[in-house]
Amino acid sequence: MKNLIRILLIVVLIFLLSFTLKAQELYAKLEPNKNIQAKGLVHKLNETKDTLILQSDKKINYLYSINKDYGRDFDVYVDTTFYKFPLNKLPKGKHVLVAVQSPKRIVFVVRILKKIPKEDPIKLPSSVIVATESKKVVSTEND
Repeated sequence: MKNLIRILLIVVLIFLLSFTLKAQELYAKLEPNKNIQAKGLVHKLNETKDTLILQSDKKINYLYSINKDYGRDFDVYVDTTFYKFPLNKLPKGKHVLVAVQSPKRIVFVVRILKKIPKEDPIKLPSSVIVATESKKVVSTEND
């Protein structure tokens, strides 16, 4: 009888947790560079998998992508030790990214699995506020 109650409690617990746990949609997948010489560059995706985060103790000079025709899809001048690259600029598919830390080039792959929604720009109120010039009002006394 005790075992039956335990089994029922476990089943109910799993059932309730299945409704409360929400899986994160995977927009992108990162295939990091596992070379020992690439250990100086931390390359990872953020929690929502829509931004590439690059971090290093040395300055990252450039970040660019190479397509299948050996051309560059994008070329970004970074020149800092911490950089966030939004992945919504990339189309769906495989992207070979190169981070340049002179004289090294660290190559890794980002696969865009789904189209990442772009954030809408902030909408300003339609009414325009115009400053007006103040006028001097002269009051006259009526006797």
